[in-house]
Amino acid sequence: MTTIRQRREIKVAEAYEDNQSQEEEEELERQLLNIYTGRGLWKILSFTIGGTIGLCIGFLTSVYLATLHENDLWFSNIKEVEREISFRTECGLYYSYYKQMLQAPTISKGFHGLIYDNKTESMRTINLLERMNIYQEVFLSILYRVLPIQTYLEPVYFYIYTLFGLQAMYVTALYVTSWLLSGTWLSGLLAALWYVINRIDTTRVEFTIPLRENWALPFFAVQIAAITHLLRPHLQPLCERLTLLAVFISTFLFSLTWQFNQFMMLMQALVLFILDCLNMLPTTKVTWLYIIQVTSLLLVCVLQFFNSMILGSLLISFNLSVLIARKFQKNLKTGSFLNRLWKLLFHLALVLCLTIFLNSFIKQFLNLKSDEHIFKFLKAKFGFGATRDFDANLYLCEEAFGLLPFNTLERLSHTLLFYAYMFVLSIMVIVAVVVALRNLSDSTNVHKGKCTILLKPGTAYNLMHSILFGCLAFSTMRMKYLWTSHMCVFASFGLCSSDVWELLLKLVHLYTPKRMKMMRYSVPVLILIYLCYKFWPGMMAELSELREFYDPDTVELMNWIKSNTPRKAVFAGSMQLLAGVKLCTGRTLTNHPHYEDKGLRERTKEVYQIYAKRSPEEVYSLLRSFGTDYVILEDSICYERRHNRGCRLRDLLDIANGHVMDGPGENDPDLKPAKHPRFCEEIKRNLPSYSAHFTRVFQNKTFHVYKLSRHK
Repeated sequence: MTTIRQRREIKVAEAYEDNQSQEEEEELERQLLNIYTGRGLWKILSFTIGGTIGLCIGFLTSVYLATLHENDLWFSNIKEVEREISFRTECGLYYSYYKQMLQAPTISKGFHGLIYDNKTESMRTINLLERMNIYQEVFLSILYRVLPIQTYLEPVYFYIYTLFGLQAMYVTALYVTSWLLSGTWLSGLLAALWYVINRIDTTRVEFTIPLRENWALPFFAVQIAAITHLLRPHLQPLCERLTLLAVFISTFLFSLTWQFNQFMMLMQALVLFILDCLNMLPTTKVTWLYIIQVTSLLLVCVLQFFNSMILGSLLISFNLSVLIARKFQKNLKTGSFLNRLWKLLFHLALVLCLTIFLNSFIKQFLNLKSDEHIFKFLKAKFGFGATRDFDANLYLCEEAFGLLPFNTLERLSHTLLFYAYMFVLSIMVIVAVVVALRNLSDSTNVHKGKCTILLKPGTAYNLMHSILFGCLAFSTMRMKYLWTSHMCVFASFGLCSSDVWELLLKLVHLYTPKRMKMMRYSVPVLILIYLCYKFWPGMMAELSELREFYDPDTVELMNWIKSNTPRKAVFAGSMQLLAGVKLCTGRTLTNHPHYEDKGLRERTKEVYQIYAKRSPEEVYSLLRSFGTDYVILEDSICYERRHNRGCRLRDLLDIANGHVMDGPGENDPDLKPAKHPRFCEEIKRNLPSYSAHFTRVFQNKTFHVYKLSRHK
């Protein structure tokens, strides 16, 4: 038996041990608290620094592009008419409505003038808010009238500064997307720098300011950033709802500002559909994104006075078909590999058939033909038969709608962007294939945790987005701006991704956490140093290069029209020139560059007979049927050398009219020689048959204006 003394000693020892244990626990808690506090402070500091850099680089990009625009045109010192002429082609048409709203006596009268417009198309009253995406011009004009800025900021500067401001938002959104994917703001910095250095291939805002895509793409970039955040796992309910709201607002604004929004969002819907079928995205979130797309388009449809082109879009038909097919097909993601593959193939066929049926039904019900020229163009472009359709050939012969030139990839390689992009893309495609096969073959998702650590939902979305939009860019050069900006994001993400470097180092048996971190940060830093060293001097030289706007012939023409023709005079000519006539002079047009209307396309083809082989009587009759008072002929079109034979405007007209083309070369055997000479050439000889209908009233080195006689 133990003595009292021994028992006391044991109790003291136990108390001492308990005290020591408690002290150790407290010390461990203090150490953990210090670690967590340190990490928390570091996260806050990193977020603050990264956010500040993102905002600053967006602002600097905006200033950089605005300065290039100023230096290229000397915009602040040229005359108002020269500033307006600098808004070429359809850009001038869109800006004219901003100017029209500002010149209206009141905002309500300005709205009325847009809804009941009879100057954009002669002998027609059209609703511009229905036909065109010009709510941004309306909104800006109202802001300018309401805000107290008229005394120190001209309307044109308020307009262009808004567009350059949107570029700041654009670059910041790209920065945030890359940061979200990689987990480090260093990735965002590299993405933004690549975007600026590859400016020729990532944006054209500085010389096509009012173009619809320059309004829309910043909102599209914000939407992609919001979707990337939405697809992160374990979001708090409030955070998820706020992110969905951000997706909806950016999708709505993107849809409202660009008439081609439905085709871009159709590609996006295909991305979601493919990844959902392969079980790479959470189905609930994908469903929300489908609903947001349809809701945004329908809301835009209401604002555009139930524009039938929106209701007949493939996007609405596709999204509705996917949601309907899901109701009929349950348990798509269960079963063996072959069973699941068969169910997915059947699901794909069902969605495709439903889409075609719904779209055909809607178009027949609404008698919709506004977008038929796009499908004719696509059919001919991808080799499903040659066409003599004038509108389709007009697109086919434009360089912007051709294949992506090889020199684009050379330029992107020169900045290392293309090499980095292909490096990251190759790795992520291999990972995606492995994950897809495992998801399809394992209905219980045993390996899900292992696989998705290399291909998180946000990464999967951006990977597929990049691939599909890359295919679009290669097929149609004008759409490269959707792809190249995302190339910057995806390439920078991969170079700063811990998942990518961990995989590569494990493959060569060199993986350690320290090596992974070293590669993750050293490679992008070295690239940043290289890019700054190589391209910074060129950018500074570019900023110091001063030019001046010079187009005296067009300025002379516009001044003559304003001084020597009635305000209600109707002008005919090329679409591009007439947009400038509308902006600079306010005269009424026969046709214009906004081509999304079947009636306007037919009218344009008839007006363009001034460059075809037609008799003066035929041309006069066609022009007078549109109320034309003056017709403007351009030597650059009549004697065009820009395109090859078969793609000159006069060739397209000859083919459409069944006439043999000019110059050496082959013609289709069924084309016949025309009975009359080319109108634009023959009218200059002032023969009696022409002078009886047309009187030349203005001429310079580029333009010839003829007044049409008024026969009783």
